[in-house]
Amino acid sequence: MARVLETVDQRTQLVGENRLELLLFRINATQLFAINVFKVKEVVKLPPLSALPGSHSSIKGVANIRGTSIPVIDLRAAIGFQPRVDDGDANLIITEYNRSIQGFMVGQVEHIINMTWGDIMPPPKSTGAHNYLTAITKVEVEGVTQLVSIIDVEKVLAEIIHYDISLSEGVLDHDLAANMYGRKILIADDSSTARRQVKETLEPLGIEVIETSDGLQALQVLQKWCDEGKDVYNEILMLITDAEMPEMDGYRLTHEIRKDKRMNKLYITLNTSLSGSFNNAMVEKVGCDKFISKFQPDLLVGVVQDRLRQVV
Repeated sequence: MARVLETVDQRTQLVGENRLELLLFRINATQLFAINVFKVKEVVKLPPLSALPGSHSSIKGVANIRGTSIPVIDLRAAIGFQPRVDDGDANLIITEYNRSIQGFMVGQVEHIINMTWGDIMPPPKSTGAHNYLTAITKVEVEGVTQLVSIIDVEKVLAEIIHYDISLSEGVLDHDLAANMYGRKILIADDSSTARRQVKETLEPLGIEVIETSDGLQALQVLQKWCDEGKDVYNEILMLITDAEMPEMDGYRLTHEIRKDKRMNKLYITLNTSLSGSFNNAMVEKVGCDKFISKFQPDLLVGVVQDRLRQVV
């Protein structure tokens, strides 16, 4: 445990080669859960909490971590289990998503595993649309294969934090409005919540959003159009892709598109909850056209308008 707590902040560099590291933890005695290490800032023992009256029922209070006040979310309660009973053995996983910092109260923190995105599978369709999983995988623990559930943190946060999809005054270029109707945009994101946020922002502007839930699906859609003799650039205005997805991440997706002469000029925007400084470097490395961090409707519409100005 001590080793995990001491080193997790230094092990967030493995991204861009269709690989990831997962931090495994438990919120009950029987199941293993995980989140991507890259989104973890720190893991600490749960400190004393200050009450936050009027907050969401899953927020257990506020922790003071080296002078910073961090809201603490009971992950058990947030994904539908009974709230955690404080047994003195809880840990706090401090994360950064969508430009906000929050802590998730969990039980035992296990260890970190290194995997490829090809080892990560979408949750079974039988789990329904209301589950809190973005993916699943399997690991060997003391010779026994165990299922690991990867939490859809964006969905958890969207149910606790209100995300405003309205546009600020002056963002929408009304001279371009007529050119938006009938345009199509392909999105690749494993989070149904993230896909919905994009759709609810762009569809009122007359843009049709074509959804895929991972990079491989998006690539197969594009390849199918090419194989059918369709001009990809006429089919869609642009691709908006997440960075982290099962089967194929957004970096690898971009790499595969750039090496295919039939579609290598496709305009690609990386739209991710990961930190900006790292992704700006990755955008340059793999050849994306733009990077925006989730969830910022003004920036999303701004990117679409910038692209439209290039083609109208």
